Amino acid sequence: MNNWLRKHPQVRTIRVAAADLNGQPRGKRIPTRFADKVTTEGTRFPFSVLSLDIWGEDIDDSPLVFETGDRDGVLKPTERGFMPMPWLDAPSALLPIWMFHEDGRPYGGDPRHALRAVLDRFKARGLTPVCAVELEFFLIDDSGRNLQIPISPRSGKRRKAAETLSIRALDQFDAFFTDLYDACEEMDIPADTAISEAGLGQFEINLMHCDDALRAADDAWLFKMLVKGLARRHGFAASFMAKPYEDYPGSGLHTHFSVLDQDGNNVFDNGGEEGTDTMRHAVAGCLQAMPGSALVFAPHANSFDRMVPGSHAPTGVSWAYENRTSSIRIPSGSHKARRIEHRVSGGDVNPYLMLAAVLGAAINGIEDGIEPPAPITGNAYAADLPQIPGDWPSAIDLFEKDPSVARIFAPELIRNFVLTKRQEVHYMAELTPQEQVEIYLDTV
Repeated sequence: MNNWLRKHPQVRTIRVAAADLNGQPRGKRIPTRFADKVTTEGTRFPFSVLSLDIWGEDIDDSPLVFETGDRDGVLKPTERGFMPMPWLDAPSALLPIWMFHEDGRPYGGDPRHALRAVLDRFKARGLTPVCAVELEFFLIDDSGRNLQIPISPRSGKRRKAAETLSIRALDQFDAFFTDLYDACEEMDIPADTAISEAGLGQFEINLMHCDDALRAADDAWLFKMLVKGLARRHGFAASFMAKPYEDYPGSGLHTHFSVLDQDGNNVFDNGGEEGTDTMRHAVAGCLQAMPGSALVFAPHANSFDRMVPGSHAPTGVSWAYENRTSSIRIPSGSHKARRIEHRVSGGDVNPYLMLAAVLGAAINGIEDGIEPPAPITGNAYAADLPQIPGDWPSAIDLFEKDPSVARIFAPELIRNFVLTKRQEVHYMAELTPQEQVEIYLDTV
């Protein structure tokens, strides 16, 4: 692992960072000369740090703080190893870490361990998920009182219009996207297609499919960090918040996944368009867990502004073939690539929790062999469907007590996430809408 540092002698400092429940990187800055200690022994900080609220404050009634003396966990490097941080001026390296108990047990409140535990259930059945994510984000000029699209470095103009699939919109920020793709190459993030989206200054970049879901979540987490940091170097903001503009669609984080058996066969592929029984069982599991998992897919106050009828964000629990109004879509195309697209999440999610919730629900359905309702046709918004929770407090309550969620996440993670979100609900109520946007713009 330290070979990377020896090959990059210009790097003088490293950051060690783990994802907290909100997906925020929490960690330390360390001089490179002390890297050996970190890579061999790990580092330490309190268990409570992975359960801070969106402002970075302790949770008032968390048992992790005063009740247990705010004890330390041990944080060890993930298999990802060192990577550059191209958004910083000084050459620096990032070392992703995750949390363990003193005796080496994984800490159940760590989002990355939550995903690992779900993948262990697939592995026990000889199965491997293959995942790809699509990340939408906004480029924003936040220098004034009102948010607006940045001035184009090429034209010097500010185009106040949505430009779906516009090459011109991409070319307006060519220098940013060129630097972004170069940085993804440096960080080994598999960035693929970029498009302009329907929102004001909104874009989407797809990450290539990966047969290691932990790595796919790493890529999404690192990509969000990179995009936000690099945008500031270009003089504007980038944000994955669910809905920064009232009059334009919000940002989603859609997930595509299939599942391979031990011989590398796609267990969703039956040679036709309809897919296998296993695919339907996975769909049924996703639908069953969807209301209870809504807090993962919409974790913030602003998240629910995106989830309104007719906004290209699902509001009902449904599945369909080749239908983007449904919450679960089975895309058309080659039967060999038969897969499930889960369309509920906003761009503001924690990628580890999101993939754990999606894949955990799917393995619930596969284990139980349950059947979904009939797929819908037409406009899902006009159909009489069970609804995804439409407000933050309801989503928190459901997450706390839903039996499907209890099969996916460790009890301590459920407790910590619920306590964190209830504290945020309390303090967000004291802020104006503009103050809420200010906190979410740079954090999520």
